[in-house]
Amino acid sequence: MGEPELLEFARDRHVLFLESMASELPGSYASQEVNHLTLAYFAVAGLSLLRELDLVNKEQIAQWVLSFQVHPETSNELDNGQFYGFCGSRTTQYPSTNVKDPCHNVSHLASTYSALAILKIVGYDVANIDSKALLSSMKNLQQPDGSFMPTHIGAETDLRFVYCAAAICSMLKDWTGMDKEKAKLYILSCQSYDGGFGLVPGSESHGGGSFCAVAALCLMGFTQADLASNLREPASFDVHLLLEWCLQRQAVDGGFQGRRNKSSDTCYAFWIGGVLKIIGAYQFIDHGALRSFLLSCQSSYGGFTKFLQDQFPDIYHSYYGLAALSLLEEEGLEPLCAELGIAAAALY
Repeated sequence: MGEPELLEFARDRHVLFLESMASELPGSYASQEVNHLTLAYFAVAGLSLLRELDLVNKEQIAQWVLSFQVHPETSNELDNGQFYGFCGSRTTQYPSTNVKDPCHNVSHLASTYSALAILKIVGYDVANIDSKALLSSMKNLQQPDGSFMPTHIGAETDLRFVYCAAAICSMLKDWTGMDKEKAKLYILSCQSYDGGFGLVPGSESHGGGSFCAVAALCLMGFTQADLASNLREPASFDVHLLLEWCLQRQAVDGGFQGRRNKSSDTCYAFWIGGVLKIIGAYQFIDHGALRSFLLSCQSSYGGFTKFLQDQFPDIYHSYYGLAALSLLEEEGLEPLCAELGIAAAALY
């Protein structure tokens, strides 16, 4: 839990924390090795929000990220059902002697989103990557109901991967990798009776699911700007109910809960705050209370904790704590592109 003297934004501590995480992850992250690219995204994106990207070698990072893309050996392989995106780590990139599939291509939508986001942040021109193979093979991951599997070897399908697909197409400025209309219908089927979006149709409303739904609709061009400013205008989803559900998630401690009857959690200040930002309703929350909550979640070691009572930070909540403060326009932080989850400056 944050000490009283930390109720000011501890910028220098966060810089040191993220710089160290960008160079070498602690041993406690070994179990997350398969998500190495995503962990790198949190560190690099956090440094970019802090305006400290010069602390890392951007060219070296770009080449490291590019080394994770899987390429077809011939054009004929584009029709073999595999996804030619980015693997999440070295262990998912190279074959194991215990694996029957000698290709062992475990390209993943979330890893591909993270890879492209990092490349955009460090200033690499993503037009130089093999986007044709990536997008044409990604289209094979879309299911008949409009949802996406994250990898061609099979996995769950939900809003997270619809969002990843939309973000990938948006960053590459090429929408041939998905059927937007089918994706839209799937997203709309996930809105619950109370206004929020569950990760799959019929499931409980969830802050992360609601962000994925609204951000994907925004990226695909199915929502207009500032929806909440004119609720009489027709929209593709029930904005009234969504707005009410989101505003009800701000708790008495100032933070946001991801679902009803849950504790406030640092990351939902971004996930739900991002929804409100996209629909033009961010002004309706208590900014001062949210800022106090976030600053109370700062760790004395730098970074942010998940809950108020936690002592140690983690890289995931550290990035989303900074992202939430960016939405609050905290001094010294880069403005955030909420729908893509990266600094707005990375898009230019």
